Amino acid sequence: MVKLKKLYTFFAIGISLLPIANAQAAIQFSGEIQQGGLIVGKTEANSTVTLNDKTLSVSPQGDYVFAFSRDDTEQYTLTVTSPTGTVETQTFTPKKREYKISRVEGISKTIMNPNKKANIRAGEDRDAMVKVRKISSDLTDFSQGFIAPRNARITGVYGSQRFYNGVPKNPHYGVDYAGPIGAPVKAPASGTVLLWVPDMFYSGGTLVIDHGHGITSNFLHLSASLVKVGDKVKQGQVIAKVGNSGRVTGPHLDWRMNWHSVRFDPELAMKVIPIN
Repeated sequence: MVKLKKLYTFFAIGISLLPIANAQAAIQFSGEIQQGGLIVGKTEANSTVTLNDKTLSVSPQGDYVFAFSRDDTEQYTLTVTSPTGTVETQTFTPKKREYKISRVEGISKTIMNPNKKANIRAGEDRDAMVKVRKISSDLTDFSQGFIAPRNARITGVYGSQRFYNGVPKNPHYGVDYAGPIGAPVKAPASGTVLLWVPDMFYSGGTLVIDHGHGITSNFLHLSASLVKVGDKVKQGQVIAKVGNSGRVTGPHLDWRMNWHSVRFDPELAMKVIPIN
């Protein structure tokens, strides 16, 4: 695993473990190169950055971002081309992770086998989320790091394989925090509210915040939102209340993060160190 921190520089020939003063490396980023990891990079303004055949958004300050999915095994080449034409590349493959097994019993038959009307509603909810995940704003709040939305016990982790009533289902893509109905939920980073739906079929009260360049935070099973679509929020601001809405067995917060359609691990996102 390659872990790069603030002002550490990664060249094509290897790793420099000493800070470099008064210089902006062509390839410089923070994060963990493993499944579910978030990578936040910094380069010279007006540079071009590509990840394999995908051109990444680069802010006027040189910020860019990308992430790896739960089961990603692809080899990637990151290429940074400076305004003068200098090209730096680095090739890597996300480190494989082992995930926990999570077993949830007592799920009702209506949740396990929803009727036709419920399936139609769930499909509409999915379409709304797909639309939101296609948004790529110019915000750069993702570059300033993330904090936990609750100071509470973690009851569920990213990537765990879930069994409902003994039946294997999709992995869990969020981090669950314990809490009673009405407990406060804070914004893990600044951004803009993209969506608030109080009654999605599976996720209940669902709030989405845009942190820029396709990075979003999704808060599920809420009892209430304290913000509305279009509002600007600040890191640490109380934005919602814990609930037990949707298809759940009890009150809690499920915090999920996306880079467009890539669902990555919020706990790894909180390890990213901002690069100034």
